[in-house]
Amino acid sequence: MRALVFVFVLLLAGCSFFGKDDSDETQNWTVERLYTEAKGALDAGYYSKAVEYYEYLETRFPFGVYGQQALMDLGYAYYKAEDFDSAISACDRFIRLYPQNPGVDYVFYLRGLINFNRGKGLSERFLPLDLSQRDTGSSLQSFHDFEELVSKYPDSKYSPDAQKRMVYLRNTLAQNEVNVATYYMRRGAYVAAVNRARYVVENYNRTTAVPDALVLMAKGYKVLEMDDLSADALRVLEANYPNHPGIAETREVVVH
Repeated sequence: MRALVFVFVLLLAGCSFFGKDDSDETQNWTVERLYTEAKGALDAGYYSKAVEYYEYLETRFPFGVYGQQALMDLGYAYYKAEDFDSAISACDRFIRLYPQNPGVDYVFYLRGLINFNRGKGLSERFLPLDLSQRDTGSSLQSFHDFEELVSKYPDSKYSPDAQKRMVYLRNTLAQNEVNVATYYMRRGAYVAAVNRARYVVENYNRTTAVPDALVLMAKGYKVLEMDDLSADALRVLEANYPNHPGIAETREVVVH
């Protein structure tokens, strides 16, 4: 008798486990209702709730117009919720699954924005901090994301802003190299300093960091007693930036 009662209890538990979750308010919603609620939560700034609804929609209605739009919106919702890895994953999945979607250019742009803002703390968003002092991995990836957008969709309405961000990112990446070269110079690692500075001149021409890179090259070569190379760097600096204070500083460098 006890065995029968035990089996009956197990059966009831099994039915409860495999049955519908009554706590899920969305279980009977249509795709239209689910998308409307998700979009409403997103527009209202309830990003976690929006993510939840969009995930439900993508799981239950993965195909069709709503499924595609939900995946696109999901990437943005993850981004606003600061779940950057999931946001990038959603963008990559959309690009892979729907390369012909009319909104795919926006997804490329969104991917660039995600990497552009990845790793920034609250203070960095509202204070004018030097982003060149940060790790450049995300900045470099963001540059490539925007570059891909501009290359594939030059007429996209997002391309002009992407191009402006690319200029900013290029200046940031170049300045980071100068910062590293300056650090090496202070530590007496002159060969390393010159190499990093030369990399800026050769790979980031027309950026705001080039004159400082030329100064580092001229000084570094002078200390290394490579006078011809030092003179070449100084000559380029004088020709293009005649009022740069580094010209006088280089001439004052004394080699012991």
